[in-house]
Amino acid sequence: MAGTVMRRLQLIRANGPTMPIPSVYEASLCLIAQGSKRVSLAGRSVTYDPYSYLLVSLDLPLVGHILEASPDAPYLCAKIDIDHGALAELIMAEGTAAPRADLPALAVYPSDPDLVDAACRLVALLDQPASIPVLAPLVEREILYRLLTGPHGPSLRQMAVVDSRISQVGRAIAKIRGEFSEQLRVDEIAAAAGMSASSLHEHFKSVTRMTPLEYQKQLRLQEARRLMLAQGMSAGNAGFAVGYDSPSQFSREYHRLFGAPPRRDIERLQASPAYAGPL
Repeated sequence: MAGTVMRRLQLIRANGPTMPIPSVYEASLCLIAQGSKRVSLAGRSVTYDPYSYLLVSLDLPLVGHILEASPDAPYLCAKIDIDHGALAELIMAEGTAAPRADLPALAVYPSDPDLVDAACRLVALLDQPASIPVLAPLVEREILYRLLTGPHGPSLRQMAVVDSRISQVGRAIAKIRGEFSEQLRVDEIAAAAGMSASSLHEHFKSVTRMTPLEYQKQLRLQEARRLMLAQGMSAGNAGFAVGYDSPSQFSREYHRLFGAPPRRDIERLQASPAYAGPL
């Protein structure tokens, strides 16, 4: 994944299929120009390609796996993070009440020509750097409008309603992401979300397919993997850095998520040409 001068736009390229790689996806829109990819959340998988788009409406720990790519026809994807402030402003300006929505936080929809056109114009601005400060916010706003008027619109509208369940779950996720290495208690997370502990558990799991503490565990293990792979940190130090007091517990839970103990997993990643980093 390559960042761009537009902080909410990333471009992704791969010359071949990749192994499944866990990473946290921010609330975002992903559009593929070439190739295909599968993403999974707690056992539920969706696949998208140039004829569809992926919408993630909350920060979620997903597993991404590029299925189709080659040197002659590389996988090409644009990831556009959702600007929550701009989304709320657009909804307020529209003046439409947010309907109840039980749509999934991870979903694939058929391609929308108007949405694709707007995304292409956003990417094209990279060749016109002087125009980016003025035009990029306008194109991003158009992209949000296309999403709001599309099939996932009701769920996005709920994101801007302070007391909606999806908004409350979003606040719980922000609390966990900001303090994932700490010993968080469920009642602390519930208080940050403005919910009771029982309500948090029910609605968090319905949206993310995992409990708040399972979500925290995935964040910890993914960060530990990054520290070992990118910084050469030992398994013991990485486990301690992300909040584990017991090396054996860290190794056991790491093995359960990634399919191998820490050292063996990192060696496997370093030796595999199919590893392309978080995608």
